[in-house]
Amino acid sequence: MTTADLHVHSNCSDGSDSVKELAQKIKDAGINIFALTDHDTIEGCKEMENFVPEGIKFIKGVELTCIAGSIKCHILGYNCNINNKNLNDLIEKGKKLRREKLEKRIAYLKNVWNIVLTKNELEWLYSRKSVVKTHLANILVNRGLADNNIDAMKKYLDGCKTGNTRFDINEAVQAIKSAGGVVVWAHPLGGEGEVHLSRQEFIPRLKEMLKYGIEGLECYYSRYSADEIGILTKLAAENNLYITGGSDYHGSNKDIPLARLNSDNVPIDFNQFKID
Repeated sequence: MTTADLHVHSNCSDGSDSVKELAQKIKDAGINIFALTDHDTIEGCKEMENFVPEGIKFIKGVELTCIAGSIKCHILGYNCNINNKNLNDLIEKGKKLRREKLEKRIAYLKNVWNIVLTKNELEWLYSRKSVVKTHLANILVNRGLADNNIDAMKKYLDGCKTGNTRFDINEAVQAIKSAGGVVVWAHPLGGEGEVHLSRQEFIPRLKEMLKYGIEGLECYYSRYSADEIGILTKLAAENNLYITGGSDYHGSNKDIPLARLNSDNVPIDFNQFKID
């Protein structure tokens, strides 16, 4: 059996593991093929080239935070040339958008909750290659203000209105394709902490996303049941789309083990995927 996990995160975005630690854990988990798909950054992929365990296939990837009309979505890019100018320009734009969002959240914590971050906390946040809400939540947990980062986000951060800082779907798809990558819609029925869509609810969204040029669906996912995976794999086949799968591993920042590709934790062979 060939074990794969095409959706993992390092601490270059909101995972807890360094790239080196992640590479070792992938080896220890017996994974044969993996993709590093950090949020809106490829810095981890640049590092990973130095740590890929012998005999394991590494796919360079990225997860872009997008808006497609009224649809908020995450788009995975696989087999990207990480030196591509268009992709790097988009990621640089994303850094500025994330910094704006971060400043709004810092101000929100101060103005609404009377929580003022220390100099060390701010320096740590600004040192991140791709700072996200989880980083702020971890600071709040470390202060003893919440039991875990999910609770911290719900209580202290979800009420903060940051405006749209997502990439337009067209620029994201164009950048991935310009870099020679494959465009896949991540956790299309809903991601971590989101209510999952039914088949009836999902089909109109799929039709809309097909217009934007997506090429695949992440059908196997750690939070999806066998029935949900069946819906996605059937629709992917009907629409001639790639079929991929990933755990959405974030280390200690989420309770998702590597290579878990369904909610029942049934092992999935890479041969059940369909991707170049």
